Amino acid sequence: MTIGKLINWLRGTSQAMPLPDELWQQTLASLPFVERLDDEEKTRLRKLTEAFLAEKEFTSAGGLELTDAVCVSIATQGCLPILNLGLESYRNWVGIIVYPDEFIIPRVVEDEFGIVHEYDDIASGEAWDGGPLLISWHDAQMAGAGYNVVIHEFAHKLDMLNGEANGIPPLPASVSRTEWEATLLAAYEDFCALVDEAAERGDDTLFDPYAAESPGEFFAVMSETFFETPDILSEEYPALYTLMSRFYRQDPAARGR
Repeated sequence: MTIGKLINWLRGTSQAMPLPDELWQQTLASLPFVERLDDEEKTRLRKLTEAFLAEKEFTSAGGLELTDAVCVSIATQGCLPILNLGLESYRNWVGIIVYPDEFIIPRVVEDEFGIVHEYDDIASGEAWDGGPLLISWHDAQMAGAGYNVVIHEFAHKLDMLNGEANGIPPLPASVSRTEWEATLLAAYEDFCALVDEAAERGDDTLFDPYAAESPGEFFAVMSETFFETPDILSEEYPALYTLMSRFYRQDPAARGR
C-alpha cells in the first residue's frame, strides 16, 4: 500500500496494518529522541503505533492538510510514553484533532467571588477528559529539544485515567501514592521557587516555566523532558527522574549512554 493511501485506508478499518518502511524511517529520522531506542524497542513502538492508528481517529481543522506523515509522527510520539504500559492506557477516547498552528479555545472561569469571566485562550495543545486531544502541528514539529506538545498532552491523558489532571496518574503497585506525591510535589515546589527567582532576574529556567502552573502541568512538562532531555531531568531532579522511570518503565537517560 502506498504512503498516500494509508490514512484513507485506516479510516475504513479497525485492524492494524504495517506502516510503509519509507514512512517509518522518515518518522524516526525526524525524532532524535525516538531514534535513540534500540532495535527491539523500535520494533515494539512501530507495532504499537500501527495499533494506535487503527484504533484512533484523526481529523484536521483550520485548513490543515492531514497527511500520513502528520498522523504517523503524532502517533509515534504519543505511543512512546506507553511503550511498556500498553495501548489500554489510552482507552475511553478516540479523537485527535490537528490544527496547522496554535488555536483559540473559549474559556469560562468563575472566580472566588462568584464572578464569571469569559476569555479566549491561545493553545498549542489540549487534552479533554473523555474527549478528543487537540494538537498544533506547527508545535508538534518542534519536538526534539525538550519541548514536546504531543507527549505533554498524552501525559495529561494518562493523568486523567483516574480523574482530573492533577499530576497523580494511576500508579503501578511498586509506587505508592505517598511516595509519588512527596517526590513530585517537592520537585514542583522547588521549581516554582526557581521560576519566581528567574522572573525577578529576567532569566530563563532549564524547563518550561509553564510547569509551575499546577502539579498537573508539572507532570506533563516533566514527561516531555523525561523523554527528550532525560540527562537534564536526571541531574536536576534525580529522585523525580527515578520515580518517573519506574512509572513509565523506561530509562531514556540510559539510551544516550
